[in-house]
Amino acid sequence: MNAIAKKTFTHTLKKLCTSTFIFSLSFALLPAAYGDDVVVGFIYVGSKGDYGYNQAHALGAAAVKAMPGVKVIEEENVPETIAVQNTMESMINLDGAKLIFPTSFGYFDPHILTVAPKYPDVTILHAGGLYQEGKHPLNAGSYFGYIDEAQYIAGIVAGGTSKSGKLGFIAAKPIPQVLRNINSFTLGAQSVNPKITTQVIFTGDWAMPVKEAEAANSLIDQGIDVITMHVDSPKVIIEICERRGIYSSGYHADQSELAPKGYLTGAEWNWPKVYTDFVTLLKDGKPFPHLLRGGIKEGLVKVSKYGPAVSAKTAALADAAKAKFMAGDMVIYKGELKDNKGNVVIPAGTALSQTDIQLESMDYLVAGVIGNTGS
Repeated sequence: MNAIAKKTFTHTLKKLCTSTFIFSLSFALLPAAYGDDVVVGFIYVGSKGDYGYNQAHALGAAAVKAMPGVKVIEEENVPETIAVQNTMESMINLDGAKLIFPTSFGYFDPHILTVAPKYPDVTILHAGGLYQEGKHPLNAGSYFGYIDEAQYIAGIVAGGTSKSGKLGFIAAKPIPQVLRNINSFTLGAQSVNPKITTQVIFTGDWAMPVKEAEAANSLIDQGIDVITMHVDSPKVIIEICERRGIYSSGYHADQSELAPKGYLTGAEWNWPKVYTDFVTLLKDGKPFPHLLRGGIKEGLVKVSKYGPAVSAKTAALADAAKAKFMAGDMVIYKGELKDNKGNVVIPAGTALSQTDIQLESMDYLVAGVIGNTGS
């Protein structure tokens, strides 16, 4: 996820549907199958080799490249400005793209909403879950996943491995999606060790390697022995953890090669499935869902392989939680749940499903998290 205003994020997502795997009530109608020469474009806000957000999407693009009868074009380091409009139009007019995936959150409004109406025979699908039925162009759509499910499992692994009982979380901004990841990670860890704590440091933006390095060193100096994150590129953080001899848990993509000793696991996007599914629909001339949501069960997110430091007992606990998510039986947010200021945020007897709209506007940190949202 990239930079957004908390208010805009919350207001927009309150309009989403609430089924576990969400499809818009109506579907965009694609023309008859395009045949064997389908051109698909991918646009990234950063480097597609960043070991993070952009690399996760690029792995999806690589899966599409392997499909027969598909030509993939890619453009990286495209800012969330009119530059992305120019890139989309170039892909359409010069390369003949019929399907485009602009992957950065800030590409949607106003950029996709400006370009899509000009080219009704081109499908533009956006990562972020912002599509609103009846308001946005019929040839546009969006998709996103409940990656906090994977963070919950990563928390179990962290909680079962930590010797100090002190975890660290380096995050960009205190917006609902980020807070949900912090809280789910912490609740997963607390399911193993109720006394565990998570120290949070917010850097202020999605790609700030200097501040991320400072945050990692500060946390390690405080005796924290497992660090995870929600930033665009976890590379710097993972490498510092490995160099200083503590454990790390990744995000967006698999960073295990950066930390062969200390990498525990991670929360990953499974964009190859999402992108190949969409391209298959396009090639077959079938309608696509305007709004796609899902978690581990639906295959939109996954958990990284366990590292060598993860015990068999801890792996079994994590696998058991994963099995519950796959069966649709796992509830992360249930009462009584208090925030880290002592307020009851979910009353006793209440359980919130992953699709509950309350979770889309989360503005608190759960008990056991050290830090504040700034609000």
